[in-house]
Amino acid sequence: MEPSIIFMILFAAVLHAGWNTLIKISGDALSMMALVTLAGAFVSILALPFVEAPDPAVWPILILSILVHTGYNILLPMAYKHGDLGQVYPIARGSAPILVTIGAMFFVGEYVSPIAMVGIIALSIGVMALTMEKTNGKFINTKATILALATGMFIATYTVIDGIGARGAGSVLGFAVWLTIGDGVLTFLIALAIKKKALWQAAKSNMGKSFIGGTMQVAAYWIIIWALATAPMGMVSALRETSVLLAALISMFLLKEGFGAWRFISAILVTAGLMLSQTQK
Repeated sequence: MEPSIIFMILFAAVLHAGWNTLIKISGDALSMMALVTLAGAFVSILALPFVEAPDPAVWPILILSILVHTGYNILLPMAYKHGDLGQVYPIARGSAPILVTIGAMFFVGEYVSPIAMVGIIALSIGVMALTMEKTNGKFINTKATILALATGMFIATYTVIDGIGARGAGSVLGFAVWLTIGDGVLTFLIALAIKKKALWQAAKSNMGKSFIGGTMQVAAYWIIIWALATAPMGMVSALRETSVLLAALISMFLLKEGFGAWRFISAILVTAGLMLSQTQK
């Protein structure tokens, strides 16, 4: 993978951890997710005059991706309702790289080297280790764990779909822009139907945060879709999930969610996995 691509994915990881933190700390998580994605859709609409529309042949893939992204947007706030950022975020993100690598093998015939596969597995285990109890090494909060794992499945699914769509779209950025528009509008409409009162209350007090989060969200995912179109999906997914280390720091020092030996073990596994996952031979 080219150094420029690695740098951009790491930058996207920082943005991703940032907007997830805003979702977690800003009250009702589903309402905030709806506002952030709607703000992201608005940013994407502003970008429409500057991008080409994706090839008509990929519109069915684009619609499928919008639906899967929306499912992710609904599940993630549910997980945050039952668990800490430091627990939910690593499970959701850490379970995705292995699933993405397997999906890319089956659906696009994309293989990584055995060493890279070991790295992806190590990275995934490392990020999920952040969710362990600091004393006995057990998962905490079963309901949050189940929801986070389900969210990880959605992440893996839309990553593979988006990789396929971006590669056939003709205009990678056009695919990304239309995806974030559809995703944002549909998520907002569903949230409006589920909890209208909470949504308007959140809008009154979090408008500025919503636009900051929305801008971070679409910028992060535009970068990822660009990377998926040019680099192996499993490697992109693995590298992106380094965002959990930043989320862990935020969880510990900003949200005061705790710290333990598993954080150090996780950091070692993630670092080793990151280096190995970029090995081509």
